Amino acid sequence: MTKIWAKTMLEQKITRSYVLSETDKFSTAYFFAYLSAICHELDIPTPVILKTHANHFEQFNIVRFKATDFVESIDFEMLVLENASE
Repeated sequence: MTKIWAKTMLEQKITRSYVLSETDKFSTAYFFAYLSAICHELDIPTPVILKTHANHFEQFNIVRFKATDFVESIDFEMLVLENASE
């Protein structure tokens, strides 16, 4: 089971939060689909995804998307995804 806790941060405070739950085991092949679903639920633009983003999430169970990773303007400083699977 895959659980991803997504949170937007502004001045080190959580402004939005969402937990994505999937029945399948995490796969980097579906990382974009997970991120798209999360961004849709949080009503924020989807950031540009690099291979390093998926690798960081897989290796360290966390990835941070900074404002420079977004093409559109955002009202937060960072989008953080954490692996919340048991």
